[in-house]
Amino acid sequence: MFAAWTVKHKPRALVEVVGNREAKEALVSWVRSWDAGVPKKRAVFVYGPPGVGKTVSVECLARDLGMELVEKNASDYRTEDAVRRFAGLASQYGSLFGGRRLILLDELDGITGAEDRGGVAAITDIIKIAQCPVVLVANDVWDPRFAVLRSYCLVVEFKKPPAGEVVRHLKRICEKEGIAAEEEALKFIATRSEGDVRSAVNDLQALAAGKSRLTYADVSWLAFRDRKEVIFSVLRLIFYSKSCDAAKRAVDMADIDLDMLFQWVYENAPAHLKEPEDLVRGMEALAKADIYRGRIARTQDWKLTRYVVDFMTAGVAMARQKGGSVGWVPFKFPEKIKMLSRSRAERALEHEIGLRIKRRMHMSANRAVKEVLPYVRVIFQSNPEWAAGLVRWFDFNEEMVEHIAQGKKYTKQIQKHLQTE
Repeated sequence: MFAAWTVKHKPRALVEVVGNREAKEALVSWVRSWDAGVPKKRAVFVYGPPGVGKTVSVECLARDLGMELVEKNASDYRTEDAVRRFAGLASQYGSLFGGRRLILLDELDGITGAEDRGGVAAITDIIKIAQCPVVLVANDVWDPRFAVLRSYCLVVEFKKPPAGEVVRHLKRICEKEGIAAEEEALKFIATRSEGDVRSAVNDLQALAAGKSRLTYADVSWLAFRDRKEVIFSVLRLIFYSKSCDAAKRAVDMADIDLDMLFQWVYENAPAHLKEPEDLVRGMEALAKADIYRGRIARTQDWKLTRYVVDFMTAGVAMARQKGGSVGWVPFKFPEKIKMLSRSRAERALEHEIGLRIKRRMHMSANRAVKEVLPYVRVIFQSNPEWAAGLVRWFDFNEEMVEHIAQGKKYTKQIQKHLQTE
């Protein structure tokens, strides 16, 4: 049974939350100030980018201090009446067993749209008379509609944690999951997450699926994935939309070309269309999309693109007729994208090898790769002493030696000769 690592390895104590030490200390200090009576600021407004630990910090804080946490998504309580029914009553009474209570209204950004009918004003009124700590969480505290509300709150900013702290968190997860991960691989994931810890953990789970060892080669192709619009969200729209229009809008979200999006949908279809009949319909839609892709390539008639979009989005979404929810199933990165990434890197390395052979043997780099490199490889795998001599003569670096030898066993033998001579 699949379990999202963001849930499985969710911090249970405030000390386990990645980064933002000062922000966490400010939260603890503010909650403890209630021990001396109701403070001037009865609410704290926590803000910052997604995935940096805002909500989980409040949850851990309540757990650390033994408080009853009353947590709701504010976007579910847009109207004045709804807010007062929930937050108004909760903020006036203690817990059932006489303990302390902490109110958390998450995703406050969700009640600032056109559907908000007095929700923000009601929260402001409730904070003025709250008899227990109230925490508000949003991405943007400086939204003009929060101006009055903000004046009644202690504002605490959560920032993106440094990549080093994210790496340490990923290491802990790998240890618990029994995965031997290279430092460079985890650094790459952490850097690409741009401070979004939740995104980094999701990436780690997707990349390490089915592996006991995670190398830099396993993750380096991740650079091909666009981070401006999360591709996983795009895929969810395509596979689980209830209408054709909603599925087709996914293409506007994905800032990647249609060919790459096609690969994402094609390789993930079997995992998300579980019923055989649904999968047949989905693959038929993708087959038709692929036919139009071929016609576009042959004729350069780009007007046919709309048919590609229709079949690969709406066609796939409407294929789900028998199967309901399949639970949490991870999206996997297309093998073709990984293959293209790796082959590109290999071609670049072999071209550099060809250039070094060229300097010594006075031939083109392409000819060196085709005609000389195969013989060099045979020598590397059969005679480490001769291989060491060729390494010095051609001035191959360590990466080139490992690529030519095609195995750590031969590489170590060659390096041993290089060190002894």
